[in-house]
Amino acid sequence: MKRVIFEQVERIWQRTVWSWAGFTHVYRTEHSLKQWLVGNVFLAALAFILPLDAAIRGMLLMGGIFVLAMECVNTAIERAVDDISLEKRDLAKQAKDCGSAAVAVTAIGVGIGWIAVLIGLM
Repeated sequence: MKRVIFEQVERIWQRTVWSWAGFTHVYRTEHSLKQWLVGNVFLAALAFILPLDAAIRGMLLMGGIFVLAMECVNTAIERAVDDISLEKRDLAKQAKDCGSAAVAVTAIGVGIGWIAVLIGLM
């Protein structure tokens, strides 16, 4: 039983290390992640300053984290496409554009959530 627990803890640790390596790679190589991080810090501060209940605050914070996650997915798509070939191809462009659209759609959703909350406070 102890061995099974140890193995599970080890797997969790490995996933944590790999995830952190991925996040730091995106942070080092993608300026847009840094922009989203700055925006998230600002919006998180606003979420704690405004008189919001915990559920609304949590949803707004979670939305900002989803945008960061989508930026990581977009970077993964770009890296995979570029690893296959750096030559210009229609399908490669479409894959990269779709990854970018995923970030944009997520950010629009978060923006709509913020607008709804702010209108509700008026």
